[in-house]
Amino acid sequence: MAKRHLITSALPYANGPLHIGHMAGAYLPADIYTRYLRAKLGHENVLHVCGSDEHGAAISMRAIKEGTTPKEIVDKYHEINKKAFSEFGIDFDIYHRTSSEMHHNTAQEFFLNLYEKGVFKKVVNEQMYDPEAMQFLADRFIMGTCPNCKSERAYGDQCENCGKTLSPTELINPHSTLSGAQPVLKETWHFYLPMGDHAGWIEEFIRDGKLNGNAHHDPTKWRKQVTGQCLSWIEGGLGDRAMTRDLDWGVPVPLEGAEGKVMYVWLDAPIGYISATKQWALDAENPEDWKRWWQDSETNLVHFIGKDNIVFHCIIFPIILKMHGGFNLPVNVPANEFLNLEGDKISTSRNHAVWLHEYIEDFPNRNDELRFVLTSIAPETKDSEFTWKDYQARVNNELVAILGNFVNRVVVLSNKYYEGAVPVGDVDWDITNACLAAISKSQEYLAQFKFREGLTEAMSLARFGNKFLADLEPWKLQKTDPDEVKKIMFSALNITAYLAEAFDPFLPDTAQKIREMLGIDKSFKGFLEGHEIGEAKLLFAKVEDEEIDRQIEKLNQAKQSKDQSATNQQKREYKMNISFDDFSKLDLRVGTIKTAEKVEKADKLLKLSVDMGGEVRTIVSGIAMHYQPEDIIEKQVTVLCNLEPRKIRGVESQGMILMAEDGSGKLMFVCPENAFENGSEVR
Repeated sequence: MAKRHLITSALPYANGPLHIGHMAGAYLPADIYTRYLRAKLGHENVLHVCGSDEHGAAISMRAIKEGTTPKEIVDKYHEINKKAFSEFGIDFDIYHRTSSEMHHNTAQEFFLNLYEKGVFKKVVNEQMYDPEAMQFLADRFIMGTCPNCKSERAYGDQCENCGKTLSPTELINPHSTLSGAQPVLKETWHFYLPMGDHAGWIEEFIRDGKLNGNAHHDPTKWRKQVTGQCLSWIEGGLGDRAMTRDLDWGVPVPLEGAEGKVMYVWLDAPIGYISATKQWALDAENPEDWKRWWQDSETNLVHFIGKDNIVFHCIIFPIILKMHGGFNLPVNVPANEFLNLEGDKISTSRNHAVWLHEYIEDFPNRNDELRFVLTSIAPETKDSEFTWKDYQARVNNELVAILGNFVNRVVVLSNKYYEGAVPVGDVDWDITNACLAAISKSQEYLAQFKFREGLTEAMSLARFGNKFLADLEPWKLQKTDPDEVKKIMFSALNITAYLAEAFDPFLPDTAQKIREMLGIDKSFKGFLEGHEIGEAKLLFAKVEDEEIDRQIEKLNQAKQSKDQSATNQQKREYKMNISFDDFSKLDLRVGTIKTAEKVEKADKLLKLSVDMGGEVRTIVSGIAMHYQPEDIIEKQVTVLCNLEPRKIRGVESQGMILMAEDGSGKLMFVCPENAFENGSEVR
């Protein structure tokens, strides 16, 4: 094992609160790993850094949405998230922010170093521009249809549905999130990172774990989805990636003539790990101490992230670090898959989430319960799902009925039989070795980033303790064989002490409560004669049905509220104004449908013949999912008559039927209140 370890957790965007998906992805596993290492190596040899990512288009978008400034947004959510992390017990050595002077200086120094070394190339090209908002559009300001999965919620840098990394020009039917306008291409210039120039060594780094021809890390210990995604990217050909953006919020490019240009957030944000370490060292009045964490070969660097950040941490950031020179590259990037919620994806935009700060409010002093459940279902190798019913079952059936029950019985019986004095006897080495083996096995799993299995091993020790008491039944022997009961209870108290050690990385509050009841600390090596324990205190409370019902109802209400809000928003949004002259060009007439039939091999289309009063027109309309052909015969409708004819599935359509669409997508005819003469003009 390395002399020291630097742990980073992905910098969360300061544009909204944290939810359980964030915790399960990058922060809880990092905290567990950090606590495990500190117990093994000492606090002084393990550093855990994080902070708010306060730049990028997502911040500006949130500011626009809330009618405020990016600074006000980041100030607000930095404090909310910092407080939530602290209250939940995530043990960062520093929680920094990328809007700080320290970060800006560090990021600009990095940029200048790479610029002077010729790592970047300046490219003049055409980029997406919003003609209505009159500004260039960063990736997140462009939305369209994903070319991979066809989801309509794809941004210019990544698809929200399938996770595919994209460029704006790849989107189908792109539109500006600022105005809704279709972007146009306009000339600008930016600095690009030609990633293809580094494909050889980065592939060797990922595939073989080698750097500069020397062994750097064990690639077999990296998760398959991490190496798989990276190699897929490399094999697909690494292109040039823009490292600057036309934005007014971010780290300014420190070059003359680069006014209005800022660093790309995925160049800026990972450098935030370094600036956070620098700030930590400065706060400790040892400003050069950051170097031993980033530049000493005896330090292991590990990034904890979600799968949507794999490429940035495993390809782009390593290139940046290597080209700068003098910095350690990661020895592992244990990225997690996604956590789903109640049968659906967690979505901040739809408010379909369990927010961390709300959980802390609704379940005070019950952080470990959530830590336990999230670790039990951690999406380490595939997506997993959180449900409130499962949360209830795991807490009640495992924490309350097994771990809590065993500890409570041991402490209660010890106080009852011996008035809190430990009945010291001979150590049962079979039991001791079983406890030590369980702890050792759990820690082996933690060293391999297998947190679910590590927790399972810790729980196996609690099950062992329960079975030990249930099999020997000391409450039945107390009157007949009190000496034997002393042996049993001495062993049970030792198991309890070992449980504190086993659960310490996973459930730190619970481990501390156990130690307080036993009157011991983390240095515990065995009970001494005359040692006194404290009174029993319940470790966990049963989760009642009413509590779960409230949480499920909260999710349902949030969904309904969001759906209604979306409907209302849809009603409020109008297309661009047109002149009266433009409107007067539309020839709208009343007609009557005489025949209707489905268009072959087209589920959504009906072929209609419409009597327009003096002529019958053939019109193809996409209403087959809403109306049966036989139900609309003799239905009066409104027709746009002077629409340019066009062929649809081989049928020439001579106009358009006007339809109204409600919030659910249902279509209805726009038609006269009473029967009207065919061909009558609609004004």
